[in-house]
Order: sequence, then C-alpha cells, then structure tokens
Amino acid sequence: MSALKDIYSPDFYNTFAETLAKTNPDFDKQRFLALIFDAEFAQKELKDRMRHTTRVLHHFLPIKFSEAVKLIEKIITQIRQNKEQEDSLAYIFFPDYIETYGLGDFENSVKAIEFVTQFVSCEFAVRPFLLKYGDKMMNQMHNWSLHGNHKVRRLASEGSRPRLPWAMAIPALKKDPTPCILLLENLKNDPSEWVRRSVANHLNDISKDHPDLVLKVANAWKGKTKETDAIIKHACRTLLKQGHRDVLALYNLVSEQVHVDNFSILTPEIAIGENLEFMFSIFNQNESHHTVRLEYAVYYQKQNGQLSKKVFKISEREYAPAERATIRRKQKFVPITTRKFYPGTHQLSIIINGDEKEMGVFELTA
Repeated sequence: MSALKDIYSPDFYNTFAETLAKTNPDFDKQRFLALIFDAEFAQKELKDRMRHTTRVLHHFLPIKFSEAVKLIEKIITQIRQNKEQEDSLAYIFFPDYIETYGLGDFENSVKAIEFVTQFVSCEFAVRPFLLKYGDKMMNQMHNWSLHGNHKVRRLASEGSRPRLPWAMAIPALKKDPTPCILLLENLKNDPSEWVRRSVANHLNDISKDHPDLVLKVANAWKGKTKETDAIIKHACRTLLKQGHRDVLALYNLVSEQVHVDNFSILTPEIAIGENLEFMFSIFNQNESHHTVRLEYAVYYQKQNGQLSKKVFKISEREYAPAERATIRRKQKFVPITTRKFYPGTHQLSIIINGDEKEMGVFELTA
C-alpha cells in the first residue's frame, strides 16, 4: 500500500507541468521538474512535499501576488478542462500558495480563496488570515456563509472552527465563539449535507470550551427542522459521551429503571495486539418505550500509572417495556499511531444514558 505522500508522483508532476505549459508559453518544464525532484525530495513527507511544490511553483509565477493568483485561476480552469478530479488533496498547494505569499494582500487573497476553495478546500489557508485580520476576516467569512456556492459556504464554517483538526488554533474564537454562532445561524438549514455536517462539527468544537452555549443553541434549534435536529445531535456527541446532565435531559436519556446484569469480562487477561471481549444484558423496566444510549468506557493505563478514560458508543434506540437484550463486544488493543498501550491493570465500565452501571478490571500484558 503506497504512502499518502506518493500522490506527489512523477506522473502527477508531469501532468501538472503540461498544464502549466498550456497556460504559460514561457514555462520551462525541464527546469520545473529538476527543481521538484531535488536531492531531498524522496525523504520529504506529505506536508513537506506540498510546501516544496508551493515554493517551486513560485519560481514560475509572476512576482506580484495579484498577477500570480490570476494565473493560478487560469491554471485551475485548464485543470478542469482536462477533466481532472476536483477536491484532490494533491492540489492543496494552491491554498498554501495564498497563505504563504498573500498574507499581506488581503483583498486579492480573499478573491483568490473564494475562487480556489471551489476547486480544493482552503479551510487551512484562511487560518492565518483570521489570526492577522481578526474581525475583518470574520466578517468576510460571514459574507461567505451566504454565498451561492456550497463549497464557499462550507469554508465559512469549516475554516472558522475554533479547534479545526491539524490546523493552527484561533485563540480569539476559542475564547469567544459568538461570531461563529452568528455565522452558523445562516447555515443551519443549508441544502448541502456537507455544509450541515461542518456546522455540527463546528458546534462540537465549541462545546469543548463552552458547553452551555452549545446547549443554548441545541435548545433553540431542536424540533425546528429535521436538518437542525440532526446537526445538534451530532454537535452534542462529545457532551453526550461526557454524560452532560442537561444534554442527556434534552434527549430524555435517563437511566432509571434500565438495568444491567450478567456483566462479564470474558478475557480478563490479554496481550497487546489481542482483543478484549465482554458481554452484558440490559433490561428496560419502564412501563413504556424508552430510549437507551449504550456505551462503554475503557480506562487505559498511562505511562505515569494513572488511568485515562475513553468512551465508545454501542447503540442508541428505543426499548419496548420489559425488553431485554444481550450485548457482546470486542475492543481491539492493536497498536495505532494515535494510542500507545502500557501493560498493567485496566478498567472497563458499562454506561447507560450517561450513567456508569457496572465496572470490571482486566490485565494487559506486553
């Protein structure tokens, strides 16, 4: 299986160079390829190859930024005429070019971002502009939330997320996300599911620092449309996993009269690379149908000997009166890049509508 960085392949650069030649009669393909495939190229990872491409491209575009972005528009238009795939990660160097060389030219950068994001997302490129221009850039994002193109509207939400993964943070929006809420109001019933999913993720970001604000939004949007109901349910996922009382109450997720029995950890000792197996039964003693959100938590050993809790969702559905169900699950302990396992005593709990009902222990060995 090839590495993601290999999207920047000789075939990609050859094709891209041919496109550059069509848009610029003075383009020197051999020099371009020689600069791309320098002595360090093979060792560069994805992000380094992207930035390297940005810098090499700069040698073949006009020095004046306003003229350079006009040529970038022509290049993208030619790529579209070539019937090449839009939203391709390989072309992320276009937004990177704007971020790298256009930060001092607000007006031309805004025009370029609006155009380029309709070809490949500029959600990362707008972050430095939010940091430098603050309210001015946020006002532009608000205007984009009313744009006719759904990719521009998504950029308004995705680019201003306070905790956008793999992107630089925006401390001002983390501290006071009020401007974000005003922007999201324009997008809550957007016809594009892609945009609405960004709204939900944006609100989930805000919930990590301002849970009461997101709860206020959830109460205001709940029951208005099926779209807003879906948004706030996804937006509240972190608060639901945390067992936030007011959010659980919003969805009538109460645990009384819902009982767990026959809880058993079937593999009380496992080695790293194996699966933890457990089972339990759930019984709805309510006299009416009742929504039950089933989760379990693993308390992982940390290097310092303390435990770190991670909640996993099993299901959420209605249970009939006196309905009983038996659940059996496996949890992988295969090493991954985002989690390192440490041998020792771990814990596992069963969570019903936010309440931990049962707790067991198991040993993880090297």
